[in-house]
Amino acid sequence: MQLDLTGKTALVTGSTGQLGRVIARTLADCGANIALHYINNETKALELQREIEAGGKLAVIVQGDITRQETAIQMRDRIQSSLGGVDIVVANAVIQYEWKTVLEQSPEDYISQFESCVMQSVYLAKAFIPYMKEAKGGRFIGINTECAMQNFATQSAYTAGKRGMDGLYRVLAKEVGEYQITVNQVAPGWTISERDRNSEPGHDAAYTQSVPLKRRGEDQEIANAVAFLASDLSSFITGAYIPVSGGNVMPAI
Repeated sequence: MQLDLTGKTALVTGSTGQLGRVIARTLADCGANIALHYINNETKALELQREIEAGGKLAVIVQGDITRQETAIQMRDRIQSSLGGVDIVVANAVIQYEWKTVLEQSPEDYISQFESCVMQSVYLAKAFIPYMKEAKGGRFIGINTECAMQNFATQSAYTAGKRGMDGLYRVLAKEVGEYQITVNQVAPGWTISERDRNSEPGHDAAYTQSVPLKRRGEDQEIANAVAFLASDLSSFITGAYIPVSGGNVMPAI
């Protein structure tokens, strides 16, 4: 039994970000050709493209604002002309902002989270799922968060956007399931990424004490879950919200 994505094409939005780049590398390591989306960091996108191509896979970079429908359409056309139809979509990009209380948070921050969590996925679905329907199969994966279950103070805009995303993915899973397209979410906890590996030890002690596994997850562990959901090994899993948080949040029945 192998996790084999040979012959598949995957799009990762926000692929130059801390988690996005690890997801892109992991999918490529599993055999997929990769479309690397970025918004500003062209240097990192080109670096990732060279890295993936050096590993024997094809890669193309696509740039644009994922909160605009025309960006999704332009990405679809660019990818199809270079790599063919997209079999795997990973909606990873999200707008960053400063977390504040509800009374202090600006309305624009709520709008940005809705646009980058919900509308990004709507636009990606409209652009890429028609090909998956024709192909009678595909994988549509969103990066959610443990915050959607925590609802802690100052998380309101982020949590609102991600909970809206959750509802969208559950409905979409029911609408496209008959075409053997799966729609799932990976929900990371507070993840260790490249920028965190040189942080002062102990700064996350309060958080890790609340985690049953008593540690933070690694970016590679999140990417492994994405790769599993992208593969044929997950062919009968759809509509799922899967925390990869060391047990810090546990959906109940």
